[in-house]
Amino acid sequence: MTEVASLGDFLGLFMLLAGYVIGLGAVTVIDLHGILSRRSSYWTETTARTHKVTRPLIWLGVGLVIIGAAIFYRGDYGAFIPTVHAALLALLVLNGLFVSFRVTPFLLVRESEGRASELLPDALQHKIAVAFAVSTIAWWGSLALLVWYVLGR
Repeated sequence: MTEVASLGDFLGLFMLLAGYVIGLGAVTVIDLHGILSRRSSYWTETTARTHKVTRPLIWLGVGLVIIGAAIFYRGDYGAFIPTVHAALLALLVLNGLFVSFRVTPFLLVRESEGRASELLPDALQHKIAVAFAVSTIAWWGSLALLVWYVLGR
């Protein structure tokens, strides 16, 4: 006989999944644009513009995942998966702060100067590549942990 989920379980898991759909979807779009923009002025400008749409969606996704996790994992804090999940979410927030407060202002200034299509400096491209890698690993790792947790119940 299967256990009936509570309303809290339903809402928490729904918010978690909605956060992954929105956030991970936006991360995937901007990551692909970022890869294409490494050596292309066309894709550099396109990525800068796309970033204006994906960045708020990523933050919305992170917010939904955090709220959903707080509801879904209630009473299970301190267990292995919720703890690792929280660490990955903290990493996503820190990574997002870097992108929002270091990369975005740089892109906006270049755009206002009419230089949006110029390739980004190699040092910044490297930092962005690291941020994209951290983001991708943390998003997918976090989703995998959720699946593991749900199936292990």
